[in-house]
Amino acid sequence: MEPYRIRPARDADLPLLAAIERAASELFRQTDYPQFAGTDGAVRSLPHHPEYRVWVAVDGEDAPVGFLITRPLTHSLHLQEIDVHPDHSRRGLGRRLIEAAADDARTQGYPALTLTTFRSILWNAPYYARLGFRRLNPDALPPDLLAIRQREAEYGLSLGDRICMQRDLLNQR
Repeated sequence: MEPYRIRPARDADLPLLAAIERAASELFRQTDYPQFAGTDGAVRSLPHHPEYRVWVAVDGEDAPVGFLITRPLTHSLHLQEIDVHPDHSRRGLGRRLIEAAADDARTQGYPALTLTTFRSILWNAPYYARLGFRRLNPDALPPDLLAIRQREAEYGLSLGDRICMQRDLLNQR
């Protein structure tokens, strides 16, 4: 049996996601953003809207070890948050979660996945670029991505190091 699999989250999984986010956020201690290490115990992006979807990476005992939250935008399915517990990192789980979201986006008729991320952190923009995401021109962002950037600025994220990225899904498989 494969040690990990990806599946839609169940209600019973949701309370477990905060520990995954908290553990994954510890990696920020080694960056220019140590203030994002550790969290208050609540998943900041946990869906409060029924159209948000949550995917989990689970171990052989069906316990969540990673998750991805998506939300619909006008022209894309947006990757709101993705975290993998460090004890389970470097095993392709982030990529597999993103592929599950891409399959879901195609099923829903979205032509692209979008996300916002740090340009300067290796496991952020450079990682997503390897997975087929490209940087979007900040002067040509659609209104819904501009609104996300505005909320990030209000949260205290430096927009100078934040970028929007998109992975086109048409003609991809």
